[in-house]
Amino acid sequence: MTKEDGVDMSGVRIFVIDDDHSVCKGISRLLRSAGYETELFHSATDYLERDPYEGIGCLVLDIRMPGLSGTELQQRLNERHRDLPIIFLTGHGDLPMGIKAMKRGAEDFLTKPVDEDALLDAVQRSLARHRAVRAQRLELADAQARLDTLTPRELEVLQHILGGAINKEIAKDLSITEKTIKAHRAKVMAKMAVSTPAELGGICASLEATASQ
Repeated sequence: MTKEDGVDMSGVRIFVIDDDHSVCKGISRLLRSAGYETELFHSATDYLERDPYEGIGCLVLDIRMPGLSGTELQQRLNERHRDLPIIFLTGHGDLPMGIKAMKRGAEDFLTKPVDEDALLDAVQRSLARHRAVRAQRLELADAQARLDTLTPRELEVLQHILGGAINKEIAKDLSITEKTIKAHRAKVMAKMAVSTPAELGGICASLEATASQ
């Protein structure tokens, strides 16, 4: 089983997109020698026609190609909420284009002929970031599923907890006993798998931020 610094690389895939066939083959050979599985495409359009990849991976993408350019492909992927990190390659050293690509979320911007160690380092960073993004997404999905189990009354109590209210204040505002509020509060904390209001607030803030994106 292939490993990258002790990490299982099975299911990891690198997509190389460049209209220069020799560049594609050379990069693929380098990546395969490092233990990565690759897929090659000679145009951005060809890549877009592929079914979305659901595993861990990244794109090694030429910035200037006939038809759809690398930056245009990046924009299309962003619009479709695809999360594979992108490493751009260019033979022109176009700094403004590189800055634009990085602002749109590119992982790196390397010039041709690409330094092999620099490319492998960029790929490793991209995969680490992709794993982190996917892990965070799973955590948020789990948190949302837990939030969805709260009853309407528990949601009311949650809002008061987030506002910093104590049990006595919540009971008065909701016109129920403090003992009942304590029970609801305990259920909220248990269902959300947190032990402090600060933890609860952090989870809810993350969910709200994700929903607004």
